[in-house]
Amino acid sequence: MKNFDDIINLPHHISKKHPQMSMLDRAAQFSPFAALTGYSDAIDEAARVTEEQVELDDSQRQEIDRVLREAYEMGRPVEITYFVPDERKAGGAYVVTAGVIKAIDPVSRVVELQSRVKIRIDSIQRAVQM
Repeated sequence: MKNFDDIINLPHHISKKHPQMSMLDRAAQFSPFAALTGYSDAIDEAARVTEEQVELDDSQRQEIDRVLREAYEMGRPVEITYFVPDERKAGGAYVVTAGVIKAIDPVSRVVELQSRVKIRIDSIQRAVQM
């Protein structure tokens, strides 16, 4: 075993060429290496659950059209549940919003609320006057 008595009391060396490394940078040298960058994100994305859009029959669509038209004509607030397709994978999610209808475009089949939210009529699952 080597005895370090000859150097144990010497001052710590400080370089004149290189600035001292911060504690954060020094700690980063020992952080784990992620060989598969993005793998965890891909696993999380695959595990994320989406819903399928439920197709409505004609009577349900007519009821939604009636509720939207009446709410628009009377200026009453309406609660709308509609389907938003997922940008990354098949399916999507149902979103609920409420407000007063500003306009209904029968050609493009879009409802616009006063809050400037635009909703495709074909994506509406449920509409209820409040």
